[in-house]
This record gives sequence, structure tokens and C-alpha cells, in this order.
Amino acid sequence: MTLDADINDAMVDVPPLVAGKRPADTRVVVAMSGGVDSSATAALLAGQGYDVVGVTLQLYDHGMAVGRKGACCAGQDIYDARTVAERIGIPHYVLDYESRFREDVIEDFADAYLRGETPIPCVRCNQTVKFRDLLATARELGADALATGHYARRVEGANGPELHRAADPTRDQSYFLFATTREQLGLLRFPLGGLPDKAATRALAARFGLSVAEKPDSQDICFVPNGNYAQVIEKLRPGGAAPGEIVHLDGTVLGRHEGIIRYTIGQRRGIGVGGRQSDTDPLYVVALDAAARRVIVGPREALATAELEVAEVNWLDAAPLGEAPRAVSVKIRNTHVPAAATVCAAGEGAVVRFDQPEFGVAPGQACVFYDGDRVLGGGWIRARKPA
Repeated sequence: MTLDADINDAMVDVPPLVAGKRPADTRVVVAMSGGVDSSATAALLAGQGYDVVGVTLQLYDHGMAVGRKGACCAGQDIYDARTVAERIGIPHYVLDYESRFREDVIEDFADAYLRGETPIPCVRCNQTVKFRDLLATARELGADALATGHYARRVEGANGPELHRAADPTRDQSYFLFATTREQLGLLRFPLGGLPDKAATRALAARFGLSVAEKPDSQDICFVPNGNYAQVIEKLRPGGAAPGEIVHLDGTVLGRHEGIIRYTIGQRRGIGVGGRQSDTDPLYVVALDAAARRVIVGPREALATAELEVAEVNWLDAAPLGEAPRAVSVKIRNTHVPAAATVCAAGEGAVVRFDQPEFGVAPGQACVFYDGDRVLGGGWIRARKPA
């Protein structure tokens, strides 16, 4: 089935994906998860005359996820992607990346929690399976570009392609794309990044007659049923949820816990112990000692962070990151309001110093550097220095 002839007025103003090439001569692989964003992306590009090939990744045993709502890349999602491809008249392939996903994302996720960290598997997935392995597959298919439904913008700068925030700040996903390399940006495209809001994407999908136009957004980590990540970790690492002590910063043992994997830095609710009579303020998780299996709690001011050590830095600016501090704005969580800071190279990583102390910094999370709307790079938080 091909697109209806009256669909042209639903087009979005997307500049040519490859300068100097007509759409008909430009092959684009679209990563199709089965959701509305990637489906609208594929329909938009096919409607503009590009040679579109849809690819869906089977990332884990989707049989265990059939019928489970709120997760991507499950059996229903693969079916939805195939249905959309048939609707818009493009070839569609399902690639088995299950072993790669398990090794690079799921195993890393479990090990990070056992180290007392708070990982972000979606970034690891983008960094490895999607933007490393899928890009290689796209090249093998003769693609000129790989398009995704991410809300971010790729801008041609004076020194090559740049990664920028999406036009809609409430949907911006640039934080999750910080590990994208300059070479990868050469092939990547984000056609939805300039849309004003998610409603515009759904309207676009509806105009193309896509069955997923009103499909709910994914909420869970795709391989974590019902958000119960501790259960997944216990299955992957038997004995990983060993009990231990809940200890105040002053050394007082306040109680017991059933595994540090159930706690994150900055957590206030569900700690499992009440404050002492001498404690005038609520208690927060301020540190996790994986080796001693200890959850360390204290007042909120103990969470104040002046400085970060960041590892595995990906730097996107043409001017290299040097030892001289560079003024940036920093996000330590996707929902975090960017904070003023400086960043400089330090050994194989970088050091970030905040202009004002930040709270709730957790090892294992990403620290992403911005210059206005432009992503300069980022890395993984390994340690923090209290304010």
C-alpha cells in the first residue's frame, strides 16, 4: 500500500537529508520501534519521496513481553512497526540484536546497580546497539542516512554537524544522545526535532492514517517488567540483593535493608528507617557503599555537590576539551534544569565544578555539557566532591 495522494499537506518542513541529492536518490534507514515517533518519521520521509527502509530491532526475548504495555521493542511493537511499514509502502526488516543488547545494555545495567550506581540503560542502548551496530547495518544496506524518532536537532555548523536540543523543551532527548560521536552525527538525522510539540507528531501520524497515532508513550525501561528493576537484577545476579545495614553519616546503625540495589542517591521515601529523636530534618540516601553493603543516610545538606569526576567523556566540539576550565551549562539528569558550571579535562576524564552546589548527584548517571542549545558532549558520573 502506498501513501494517499492527499497527504501532502501534512508534510513537515524538513530540509534535504543529504545536500545535493534528490530524495528519490537518497536511501534512508529508519529505526522503527513501533511507537508513534519513529512511525511518523518513516511516513514523513516516505511521503517526501525518500527511498526508505524500515528496521526494527528485536532486543530481548519479546515473547516474555507480549501483552505488556508501556515498553518498547516488545512483540506488539514489532507487529505495529510492520503494520506501519505496510501502510506507507516501505520494506521492513526485523534484526535480532538480542545477544548484543544483553551484553552491552542489560549486563551493564545489572553490574552498575551492584556497584552502587544508578545507570541509564537508554543511553547505553543508543551508544552501543543503536548508534554503533545499527549504523553499521545501515551502511551495509547502502544508506545515505539513518533517521530516528528522537526529539533532538542536527544542525550543520561551520565545523561539521552539531547536536542541539529539540524545539520543544518538554520533549527534548538530547541528554540521552550525548554519547553520539561526531562521525555518527554525519549519518544520523532527527526529522521530528523541529516540531513544536508531541501533539504535532500525533497529528502527523493521524494524517498518514497510521494505526499508532494515539499509541501511549513508553514509560518503563523496555526489559524491566512493571518497573521492578530489583527483580530483574536478582534474576541476572543471584545473591546480588544481599542484605546489609542502614547507617547514619555519624556511624550510627539505624536498621537493615534487603539490598542496596533498591536504593538510589537522593532517595527520601521508602528508606525503611525513621529519623532519631535528635534528627530534626528528614533523612536521605546520601551514599551507597557496595563493598560493605551499606546504605548511608543523612540530612539533605549532605547531598550538596561542588564538583564531579566524569569518565568516558564524549566531546563533540571542534575545539578539544583542554585543562583550562570552560564555562558550560550542565544537566545531571534528563529532567534537571541546566546548571552553570565549568568543565576541564583531567587525565582520561573530566572534572565539572558547579557555580552553585547541586543536589542529588548519583554515580552512574550522565553529566551532559551544553552551550546554549548545543550539546558539547558529556560523560558518566564516577565520583562527587561534597560542597
